Amino acid sequence: MKTIDDFNFRGLKALIRVDYNVPLDDKYQITDTTRIDATVPTINKILNEGGSVILMSHLGRPKEGFEEKFSLKHLIGYLSEKLGLKVAFATDCIGKPALDAVAELKPGGILLLENLRFHKEEEKGGESFAKELASLGDVYVNDAFGTAHRPHASTAIIAKFFPGKKMFGYLMGKEVESINYVLKSAKRPFTAILGGAKVSGKIEIINHLIDKVDNMIIGGGMAYTFIKALGGHIGKSLCEDELLDLAANTVEGSKMMGVNFHLPADTVIADRFDNAAQQSLCNIYEIPDEMMGMDIGRETIGKFEEVIAKSATILWNGPMGVFEMPSFEAGTKAIALAVAAASEKGAYSLIGGGDSVAAINKYHLADKVSYVSTGGGAMLECIEGNILPGIQAIEQ
Repeated sequence: MKTIDDFNFRGLKALIRVDYNVPLDDKYQITDTTRIDATVPTINKILNEGGSVILMSHLGRPKEGFEEKFSLKHLIGYLSEKLGLKVAFATDCIGKPALDAVAELKPGGILLLENLRFHKEEEKGGESFAKELASLGDVYVNDAFGTAHRPHASTAIIAKFFPGKKMFGYLMGKEVESINYVLKSAKRPFTAILGGAKVSGKIEIINHLIDKVDNMIIGGGMAYTFIKALGGHIGKSLCEDELLDLAANTVEGSKMMGVNFHLPADTVIADRFDNAAQQSLCNIYEIPDEMMGMDIGRETIGKFEEVIAKSATILWNGPMGVFEMPSFEAGTKAIALAVAAASEKGAYSLIGGGDSVAAINKYHLADKVSYVSTGGGAMLECIEGNILPGIQAIEQ
């Protein structure tokens, strides 16, 4: 894997694709700086060697050209403060504004280009657009794992214009390394914890992991499809009826492969999807008609904690319940704490997917686990066994 450690940037302009698709409030203040903070080591390495940095990213989903709320200019203040340097800004990512700003860039300087997605050619993978972007730099660094699964101009097409001068940044390198470790070199027992709303969103992951793991823990809304497939009564709980046969076959197949397939035993139920709803605890196979499952129960938490504590490698994607509602966060919080505890005792833990990362951050456990992925969709596609265009473009 070619990273920036294999290169000296003295006197060169490094064009870096970063993932600064960060959340902003109604006053354009950044509410979660994780993605920006994660790119600082890459930027500093280049600056410290006497190179200059040109940052390019997208923000949000603009529909027709410039939109104020999606302008990357809103990030300049925090970025300058974080790096301890004044960050210059180009009002476009190509054309005269970009060329003029690059011409003024000195060694040790930083330039942030305007939102790539203000040009439709970015998402279309336009080659001429990629070539214009490439003309701004001497070397290309991809440090945007969160967009590596998209064949866009700035992630997959642009690399062809930098033969011998394209590489991964530190963040991208760590992401790829952590996923490769879990999928190819995991110490046993290996436990995958999968949650979230739907089986349909995780079935490819289950299929790809089933011959690699010792334990498969299932929670969240997707669990109720499995429970119904096994003959359980799930009331008004979330269920994908069209996947019942697939769910039943997955459980049976895991047994044939010697995988411990752990489903919840009990569940916290409510009479409506509301934090203030009436709630109680019941056997997950016996949910009353008028009730719906909202979280895993105490017995299940204990059972899952025991499995996690004995694991040497842990992959977690997806919450155990509706954790954004305080009344139904106990299961997700318990699993987060269990993963952190196992990590502190030596287990390797990889956390990925927006909600799992949100949970780890909510309970202030990011520094208690081995690695927290910055790319939800990209990580999931990696785990599903797909080749990511942004990675392939560098490795080719």
